[in-house]
Amino acid sequence: MNVGDIMVRDVVAVGPETAVREVATLMLERRISGVPVVDAEGRVLGIVSEGDLIRRPEIETDHARTGWLGIFVSAEDRARDFVKSHGRKAGEIMTRPAIGVSPGTPLTEVVRLMERSRVKRLVVVEDGKLAGLVTRADLVRALVAHHDVALGASSDKAVCERIEQMLRDQDWAGGAYVHVRVEKAVAHLWGTVESAAQREALIVAVRGVPGVKDIAPHLGRSMPG
Repeated sequence: MNVGDIMVRDVVAVGPETAVREVATLMLERRISGVPVVDAEGRVLGIVSEGDLIRRPEIETDHARTGWLGIFVSAEDRARDFVKSHGRKAGEIMTRPAIGVSPGTPLTEVVRLMERSRVKRLVVVEDGKLAGLVTRADLVRALVAHHDVALGASSDKAVCERIEQMLRDQDWAGGAYVHVRVEKAVAHLWGTVESAAQREALIVAVRGVPGVKDIAPHLGRSMPG
């Protein structure tokens, strides 16, 4: 799957001159945790998230970094921190640059970027302009939708074939002898395994096969020798 398959296209965005209070109010009213900041042509300038709004003098949370953390902070960085916490416009407090992807970016790359950058959302850019937004919640919704489709569209025979193919592809499953039977989306596993770890891995792997609703493991330990 790609970003274009799951992204939100109707994105709430603000301009760099938008007042911070207006940005915060908009986020609360729309129940969103971040908004892109764009110029008049729709080009992404940055993004304002909840994290950009929690260090504010209005609520007495704008404390400068002190102690040993402050030793390594340059005057330039302290000046930037001041602008971010005291700025009155979206363009002053936004995080920039906003991390962007294209609609054709694979979801594996989206997850990698989110984990590496420790962000919850990425802007989607097409032809240099804002085209959408993809968040962690969108990834979770895609996961649920995938399983719902699989449960609704797969026959027991098809699910059984998927499980058997999956087991053949796992190098750690080579020593296990497993017979699979699927009834009403419940996977029954009969046979023997070499260890408790292998049994647990089999259960986890089968549970992840699209179309499997539940598992009934009937697996014993094989005798050594």
